Amino acid sequence: MIPQSFIQELLNRLDIVDVVERYVPLKKAGANYVACCPFHNEKTPSFSVSPTKQFYHCFGCGAHGSAISFVMEHQGLNFPEAVEELAKSIGLPVPQETTQREQDIRAAQTAGLPETMQQALRYYREQLKLSEPAIQYFKGRGVSGDIAAKFGLGYAPEGWQNLSAVFPDYATSSALVETGLIIENDEGRRYDRFRDRVMFPILNARGNVIGFGGRVLGAGEPKYLNSPETSLFQKGQELYGLFQARNAIRVAARVLVVEGYMDVVALVQHGVEYAVATLGTATTPVHVQKLLRAADEIIFCFDGDKAGRRAAWRALENSLGALTDSARLLFLFLPEGEDPDTYVRQVGKDGFEASYRNALTLSQFLFKEITRELNLTTDEGRAKLVQTAKPLIEKIAAPALQMMLRKRLAELTGLSAAELTSLLPQASAVPTRAPKAKPRRAPSLARQLLRMVLLRPDLAREAAMEPLEEENIEAHALRGVLDLIQHHPQIVTHAAILEARRGAPDEALLAEVAGEALAWDDAFDVPQEFNGALEQLRAQARQKRIDSLLALAKTQALSPEQKQALTRELAGGRVS
Repeated sequence: MIPQSFIQELLNRLDIVDVVERYVPLKKAGANYVACCPFHNEKTPSFSVSPTKQFYHCFGCGAHGSAISFVMEHQGLNFPEAVEELAKSIGLPVPQETTQREQDIRAAQTAGLPETMQQALRYYREQLKLSEPAIQYFKGRGVSGDIAAKFGLGYAPEGWQNLSAVFPDYATSSALVETGLIIENDEGRRYDRFRDRVMFPILNARGNVIGFGGRVLGAGEPKYLNSPETSLFQKGQELYGLFQARNAIRVAARVLVVEGYMDVVALVQHGVEYAVATLGTATTPVHVQKLLRAADEIIFCFDGDKAGRRAAWRALENSLGALTDSARLLFLFLPEGEDPDTYVRQVGKDGFEASYRNALTLSQFLFKEITRELNLTTDEGRAKLVQTAKPLIEKIAAPALQMMLRKRLAELTGLSAAELTSLLPQASAVPTRAPKAKPRRAPSLARQLLRMVLLRPDLAREAAMEPLEEENIEAHALRGVLDLIQHHPQIVTHAAILEARRGAPDEALLAEVAGEALAWDDAFDVPQEFNGALEQLRAQARQKRIDSLLALAKTQALSPEQKQALTRELAGGRVS
């Protein structure tokens, strides 16, 4: 766990304009900076970065956040990784208040595991140049030298202890065992894990080697062999080719998920550069979350046989909890006997991308699979459908999509909406992003104050505010923000407030209101408006006290003190 105080210090020392400009060229536009949004395709810039608010917002797709959020979304990092990346960029050490898992990773890093993996990568790449069978294997698959270099392809020679030529401490090195590059048997004998295999390095989001996949050249088994899970490498969290595909994913606004290393390499060779692969495991919720940070459209591509359908179904099940209403998941099944590698070589990029028209949406695939063996002409079949669909629909975090699937289920079963609700209660899913549009209405007083407090946290630090009469999410959010500002003097920007409320129930609302605030003209007199809103709030509170005393006077005689209080309130307020 990274201390919140450190997060605030980091944000105070960063300039979001500098951070964004590392990845996206910005142009000055008044007090802010603008660019074409890096998170969706557009020709007219709608992506705005505010140096005063330390916040970015896209008025096209709704992407928003702080410098930390930007690095997370743009680089596909999780929160701790993004903090580490930004802290490193300004030479700020991250405090070691960490979980055991994070401690293990840091221990691995200090033990030199990344450098060990990098040395192994250099060795395997050099060996590829010396192996004619390995060179012919890649040439036979249509892989060019440029693509081989892009993916760092290599070769692990035959023999039991080839890595001893690279690592003088082969017989004693703990790093070689911990990375899985060598195996130590029960008798203490050591030997290379990868032998006579073409090698595919697996990179993390920073481009560091964390593991390898090796395909045997001869007739040995297993055909594909991965590095074991280590403190650097967890198959359920990493995707092959994601580091190389980052820019292409942003340009295409989609990501294609396949099952094999060579599938990714062949697709990129033929111009489908936004492809990634799982690492010998089913698609996990972590994979889906990582991919949805990179693009709103995910195309899962599988063989059309039973094994392919089973893999697709696991991907669907593990996606449900990560879905947003802006996400689009497609399931593409290739012709029998084809895989992405062979198919793209036959039809080329245009033909491969044309096949997306045959892909099933998540809802189509879900209902196709769960109705496959049901007889919906019988009551029993329709009842079974409800029971099968219920746990799946309840997992869906995207409220609009969940509603659509409930409606489709009602159509298939012939149940009314009320009858289905009695069997399948409406889940109270909360969207991960604020809605892009809402019915127009006059903003509540709490919302007005919240906008201004986000714009100018300093105004709220000393302000004596009357209790809010409103009882809604905006009022609760305002109370939380005011408490935060008044108890944490290091919080001085718009972005710092949002980071402090990351993961809170009002996170989506605050992001939405922050987007509204960013759109305001900087000539807007925030202090004057803030004071006006405070006066309105005080007037509301005064009116409530007057109403309370007048109501009391109707039922009993007021005490002298109460009469004096009523006189004072009437002198400063008005009766409705």
